[in-house]
Amino acid sequence: MKDLTDYYLRQEEPVKSTFLALRDFILTQDQNITHELKYGMPFFCYKGKMFCYLWTHKKHRQPYIGFVEGKLFDEPFMLQEKRSRMKIFLIDPNADLPIDQIESLLQKALNFYK
Repeated sequence: MKDLTDYYLRQEEPVKSTFLALRDFILTQDQNITHELKYGMPFFCYKGKMFCYLWTHKKHRQPYIGFVEGKLFDEPFMLQEKRSRMKIFLIDPNADLPIDQIESLLQKALNFYK
């Protein structure tokens, strides 16, 4: 767990605050969500299956939530880029979090695993 905490603390503001807020919000969505460091990034699992993660987009320099089964999402605001399975949702770290939109995406992702 120390490595996971260190990951967040190494981020620069405002990305650090954005990631910490997202982490807390994601973990409140379901009691079966766990949080761990995989592939050097914070992943969230539902009953042991990876369903989303946090990362920073290199080109846009914005934090994002990556959805493992993103190919199932039809939302035009999500990016697939060169990924075959995953899609991402970019977050503006200088604005309020779009909580309703994030919650909707998280519930859609969780429903896939339920």
